[in-house]
Amino acid sequence: MALAASAPTLSQALWPSTAGPAGRTLRTVLLITLGVLALFVSAKIKIFIEPVPVTMQVFVVLALGLAYGARMGLATVLSYLAVGMAGQPVFTGTPEKGLGMAYMMGPTGGYLIGFALAAFAVGLMAERGWDRKFVLAAVAMVIGVALIHIPGALWLAYGSPFTAPGASPFGGIGMETVVALTKTFLPIDLMKAGLAVLLFPAIRSLLR
Repeated sequence: MALAASAPTLSQALWPSTAGPAGRTLRTVLLITLGVLALFVSAKIKIFIEPVPVTMQVFVVLALGLAYGARMGLATVLSYLAVGMAGQPVFTGTPEKGLGMAYMMGPTGGYLIGFALAAFAVGLMAERGWDRKFVLAAVAMVIGVALIHIPGALWLAYGSPFTAPGASPFGGIGMETVVALTKTFLPIDLMKAGLAVLLFPAIRSLLR
């Protein structure tokens, strides 16, 4: 049986948005706030592997996409980034490694971009019911992890693409070094994705 082109996400199944405009707005604000808090807490749970810290954020980003869908998942990650851009110490290694744009233009800036890409893409797949089947959920998670690691690795290797050559606060460490590092922490992120693969289809089964 083909999956529906548009299916309720887990958050919609648990908390349907059936109230009036005020109720829907309150629901959206509360869910995004919870998501931002989850990203903040997960950023502080870390194992440091120079120069990129391994945290639980990858799992939370993927879970937000699966649970919230594309638009709300993206809005949650963008809200989190906006809080960090405003100078709040919500990122991994803050305030020790800087705050606001100074931090975001540093070594991990590409991964922050990847968070937004992954939340949106995984959310699109969740809206098509991919979180209901283990195989499809696994494919969605692999795509999500790739969307986090590709911009993250390119940024880490070559530096920020948003400033002129020589003016970037972070100049990159070279792709060869990044490949070696990726061999260390990519399997860890795939294990986090595997946790989401086990969790979400199981929750869906219980709801049914």
